[in-house]
Amino acid sequence: MGGNGVLYPILGFASCVAFIYMSFGDLKLSSLPKGLSLSFVERNGSHFILDGKPLYVNGWNSYWLMAHSMDENSRGRVSAMLQAGAKMGLTVCRTWAFNDGGYEALQISPGQFDERVFQALDYVIAEASLHGIRLLLSLVNNLQAYGGKTQYVKWAWQEGIGLSSSNDSFFFDPSIRKYFKNYVLSLRAMNGYPKGLVHRARSPTKRQHEHLIRHIGPTNCVTDDTLKTNPKRADQPSTSRDMTVLTRKNTITGIEYRNDPTIFAWELINEPRCMSDPSGDTLQEWLEEMTGFIKSIDKNHLLTIGLEGFYGPKSPKSAVNPGEWASTLGSDFVRNSNITNVDFTSVHIYPDHWFHDLGFEEKQRYVSKWVRSHIEDCDKELKKPVMFTEYGLSNQNKDFQASQREQFYRTILDIIYKSAKKKGSGVGALVWQFLVEGIEEYNDDFGLVPWEIPSIHKLTIQQSCRLARIQGLNQQTGNLKQLCS
Repeated sequence: MGGNGVLYPILGFASCVAFIYMSFGDLKLSSLPKGLSLSFVERNGSHFILDGKPLYVNGWNSYWLMAHSMDENSRGRVSAMLQAGAKMGLTVCRTWAFNDGGYEALQISPGQFDERVFQALDYVIAEASLHGIRLLLSLVNNLQAYGGKTQYVKWAWQEGIGLSSSNDSFFFDPSIRKYFKNYVLSLRAMNGYPKGLVHRARSPTKRQHEHLIRHIGPTNCVTDDTLKTNPKRADQPSTSRDMTVLTRKNTITGIEYRNDPTIFAWELINEPRCMSDPSGDTLQEWLEEMTGFIKSIDKNHLLTIGLEGFYGPKSPKSAVNPGEWASTLGSDFVRNSNITNVDFTSVHIYPDHWFHDLGFEEKQRYVSKWVRSHIEDCDKELKKPVMFTEYGLSNQNKDFQASQREQFYRTILDIIYKSAKKKGSGVGALVWQFLVEGIEEYNDDFGLVPWEIPSIHKLTIQQSCRLARIQGLNQQTGNLKQLCS
């Protein structure tokens, strides 16, 4: 019985640990092994520079990484995706660093985060570093999926300070601008649990995750239903004081986001449109303010906008647009991209959405024209790199054949390779989207598991290697050097 004098304190300590675990969620007591050593990517004119050498990018989109890192049981698929990308020689993955309002939100309300979701993003960044993958992190959605600008407008109306019910008030309402700045940088101090901890009780029943297809068309006005203020839920999380995004310290690596070279760049907003002002002045003013604001805090990372690439109504290149409608969306590729604090330009490629009556070969010819036009803009006028940050071909086309995807991808990748080979501004592309087995709920009509399609898998590796050879194989480390030698 005398031995119990030692046992009781041990049991007491174990009970305390168990209580903390049950109260505050899954606290990680171990860390990932140290990943590959990464340096910050920089820009020199129309080129990316890494360790003093030009950098060209072959990469992909997996927007779902943070959402799928919430649960310990599903994190393996995130790791598998990053590992698979590295084995194909891919170097950059674009993913969402936002989820505003709704189910499993990162930002529950203005200035209020769920720490569990933030720790999921910590995991994504740490795991990417482990595999030598850099991340292009997008900060907000123009579309309604995962909250988007619609959610910000809804919050302003719920607080009784919104100027307009138009979704475009996201760009011109001073209160909503402040919301976004607070989200990105310095959030309002909130009462809650000790710093770094958030308690969020489990809901009594498991709700199905509302995964929205990213290509839902934008709605210009908030409906009556979205303006209803829901009662404060019993599972409403609390937040720590002085939470940040750019200055957040990763709970796994201990590195502030703004000091972490695993982050390739920040993307301001996915596919911005401000259709209430076709002149583009409203969006331009917002972009100038927000890019300057972010750069004042984080000078380490590159910054891009997230444009689709459409030309505005006054642009001499408006005829290159897929239709007159594209010049009325309030954006202008050249004007927007020419902002001083924008480091590189972004373009999307979706002929299936833009043309409904063209056959595959006609779409192919248009895509070639579209890609070359934007490389020309950056070569001759903007003097900045251009990244085609989304490209995809839908499997829902009435004339779709599996072989068309390889042809479509090759058209884009060949033009980028030729630009890179002659030291042009076409520096890379990110396919929409790659997945792994077991996450069908995140798929859309553009997604695929690359190793299940040998021709796509081979083409992906081929592009990685020929870009790596331009840079010099002796400059490569890890998978690329071994893969391409």
